[in-house]
Amino acid sequence: MSAPRNAPRDLAKRFATKRETHGGGWRRETFALERGEARAKAREWFERFPKAAYMTEIEFWRQLDDGRIEFTIRRLPSAD
Repeated sequence: MSAPRNAPRDLAKRFATKRETHGGGWRRETFALERGEARAKAREWFERFPKAAYMTEIEFWRQLDDGRIEFTIRRLPSAD
């Protein structure tokens, strides 16, 4: 008799595979804003998703030719 498909090891395998194919569980969002707006948006994210709980960080940023700041923020989807 085979083990049911919902056995813990089967569920763990499915979730691990899904995590690998979807960026390792990180949530990312990219913005292109004026400098002041970019700072405010980053501050908003760090207040809403504290670094200690969600591992929030600015993953990438650069200044565009028009002076706007493009940046990507990443965080874990939930705190444990």
